[in-house]
Amino acid sequence: MEQDILTKGTVPGVRIYALRTTNLVREAAKQHNCSHLASAALGRAMNGALLLAATMKDNERITLRFKGDGPIGEVVADAEGTHVRGYVENPDVFLPLKNGKLDIGGAIGEGNVIVTRYLQNSEPFTGYCELEDGEIASDLTKYLYVSEQTPASVALGVLVDKDGEVTASGGYFIQAMPGCEDEVLEKLEHNVNFMPYVTQLLEIGFSTEKMIEIIGRDLDVDIKESVPVEFKCRCSRERIESALLSLDKASLEEMSQDEVTEAHCQFCNTTYKFTADEIKNLLAGK
Repeated sequence: MEQDILTKGTVPGVRIYALRTTNLVREAAKQHNCSHLASAALGRAMNGALLLAATMKDNERITLRFKGDGPIGEVVADAEGTHVRGYVENPDVFLPLKNGKLDIGGAIGEGNVIVTRYLQNSEPFTGYCELEDGEIASDLTKYLYVSEQTPASVALGVLVDKDGEVTASGGYFIQAMPGCEDEVLEKLEHNVNFMPYVTQLLEIGFSTEKMIEIIGRDLDVDIKESVPVEFKCRCSRERIESALLSLDKASLEEMSQDEVTEAHCQFCNTTYKFTADEIKNLLAGK
């Protein structure tokens, strides 16, 4: 089984990042019991979050929210470094195929993409813009240009087979840096226009390094590093206990009347159970 990986590279004046996430998206889709359509939407959002997190410093975090009026509800992905998690509000969503493809734009509908960056030593920064088409990659490309004045191109793909299994997932991110020459951008645009889809490249076994080389064909490609990426949630029983301890005494006393208190993490679909005695022990510690 090929490892999920993020590769960073450059051509003169341009950053190019490429991503393979087949395993982690498959794991997340199973964890959330996603339909074919929900798997593809969740996977694209998680891919986008990982690619944007790769432009940030260590220990900084980014959350993407695709909030439309479609039947899937909100699609959320959250990445910190090489770890990503996410969920969709309605994982059972189903729509007929559109032009032979999963209709992610129809599932999300019209609305906004909301991006929050949690930066070191400063307040979180939130920006948003209207969705372009709800297909996620074009929404992020538009967001970066409109809200952050960043000329970039984002491509994301998730392939789901007829049984609902994720068979390929990944993406790439191209960002022009200040002073980048027009000739380089024209060459990149030409290369991208003649490239197969991300999922087609991954399906036939292309590595993330090879993807960057194809994007930067006839340019001076420099591969900087490759790092493994994974689906990983930050929740834990200890964190939930800390959250419970932050409640007032009256709330905890009320909970202690119930035989079992459940706390559910949306991001990884894990449920933590606390018995009445465990809640009473928390109360005693307050």
